[in-house]
Amino acid sequence: MIDISVFENKKVAFHTFGCKLNFSETSTVARTMIEAGFAKVDISEPADVYLFNTCSVTELADKKCRQVIRKAIKQNPNAFIVVTGCFAQLKPDDVSNIEGVDLVLGSNEKFDILQYIEDFKKTDKAEIHAGQIGKNKEFKPSYSFGDRTRCFLKVQDGCDYFCSYCTIPFARGRSRSDSISNTVKQAEEAASGGAKEIILTGVNIGDFGNATNESFFELIQALEKVIGIERFRISSIEPNLLTDEIIQFVAQSTKFMPHFHIPLQSGSDKVLKLMKRKYDTNLFRSKIERIKELIPDAFIGVDVIVGVRGESASDFQTTHQFLADLDISQLHVFTYSERPNTQALKIEEVVPIPERKERSKLLHELSAKKTRHFYKQFIGTQMPVLFEGVEHDGMINGFTSNYIKVEVPFQDNLSNSIEMVELKHLSLNTLNMAGKLI
Repeated sequence: MIDISVFENKKVAFHTFGCKLNFSETSTVARTMIEAGFAKVDISEPADVYLFNTCSVTELADKKCRQVIRKAIKQNPNAFIVVTGCFAQLKPDDVSNIEGVDLVLGSNEKFDILQYIEDFKKTDKAEIHAGQIGKNKEFKPSYSFGDRTRCFLKVQDGCDYFCSYCTIPFARGRSRSDSISNTVKQAEEAASGGAKEIILTGVNIGDFGNATNESFFELIQALEKVIGIERFRISSIEPNLLTDEIIQFVAQSTKFMPHFHIPLQSGSDKVLKLMKRKYDTNLFRSKIERIKELIPDAFIGVDVIVGVRGESASDFQTTHQFLADLDISQLHVFTYSERPNTQALKIEEVVPIPERKERSKLLHELSAKKTRHFYKQFIGTQMPVLFEGVEHDGMINGFTSNYIKVEVPFQDNLSNSIEMVELKHLSLNTLNMAGKLI
């Protein structure tokens, strides 16, 4: 039995790296600790416990995690340091060797954190509690709340795809999810707490329900009936799992926003095969065309990886041209880095680091051009905007239904409210749209 009295008046700070899924899980762990008596403080403030929820999608992600953790330890040498997440799951020994780290928790063990931090005693060597890589089987529900206006609701975890470049199946295990009824209850909890927008997140959310004879399509139909949530967004969904019925549902829905995020990874069919992806460019193009046919104003974000082993200069040019020709709104560009235990390491053709960076630069430039073009189509229109609660240089930001980021002069009362805004022009200093409240 845990004696929660030892947690009273203790301060805890959190830092999350990486994806929306990590943010949802950090928020859930934070609620567990607050309910036990901890007081949450900002990561920049003194605390008794610092928890870092890490990412390991690239070597750069690992490096950033190490840097931030070491900086916190240097500034707070007496604090109890907990490191969890994908980096901790995949490389627990590496993390435990960072001087000053006290506890390393795997992807699922983080949810049982109170079992491991009872005495807060710093030791010469960190304790490691991490399950076997790739063997996580239990689904741990979570959602973010209080950290930002929009709520990230975890609907699925893990992945069965084993793409040649990816470590996620090792870090998070096989694909799994909760039932529709339990997931709806989580959404209702978020609604009762004041959330107005929910982003459905996971590793491979289109795979929802594979063990319960339910489907992602059935889930979104059920979620639309949740009272209190005015907006839902579907985060990254595999193109082969983005069915026509899902697209048609979003097209007629009043709650699911005209916003899609679809991983492409490469516009070269040769490279897609090397990656062991489950579609080709023809299928991907057909999905984009179908969305734009039914929802002309939809915002479409696309993931792409550059510099993977086996990607020739010609393959990259094919990808660049494929993306240039697509009616999409934004690119999320990742520069490939070799990850341990992945099948891609067997491919002999290695793209030099400078060339990887140059390809990334070219796609970032294309992305900025695409986003500006998309935004400009809506200048002079009036659209509802859900505002965030943070002030940025005297401005407050929010998003239209189709994910145009809008800024207006800051007002306290705008936080977590949906207001009609006239879109005036592109901001001179950012890629945002300058707006005027109506």
